[in-house]
Amino acid sequence: MTDAILVLCTCPDETSADRLCEQLLDQRLAACINQLPGVTSVYRWQGKTERTREIQLVIKSRAALFEPLRQCILAHHPYEVPEILALPASQGHPAYLDWLTQETS
Repeated sequence: MTDAILVLCTCPDETSADRLCEQLLDQRLAACINQLPGVTSVYRWQGKTERTREIQLVIKSRAALFEPLRQCILAHHPYEVPEILALPASQGHPAYLDWLTQETS
């Protein structure tokens, strides 16, 4: 078992995604963040179905850091209700997991 988590978060544009990534990395709340551009999100918001182009962030961190990571996203994200979903990583390459822990310590 590992403490590693993947946190999913979408951003409306590259500028906000870059800013959020910098904050998370500078505060050592994430070891690595993938920015996946060109994601189309379809969702209901305030009674309407919306379709939006976004950037999906896949944030690699540790469960012990989830709360400060969540607070950082809330402080720097332009959305009223940003996506913040943490998924446990039940297993991983030991050397990668060691690196992740070092980068977030």
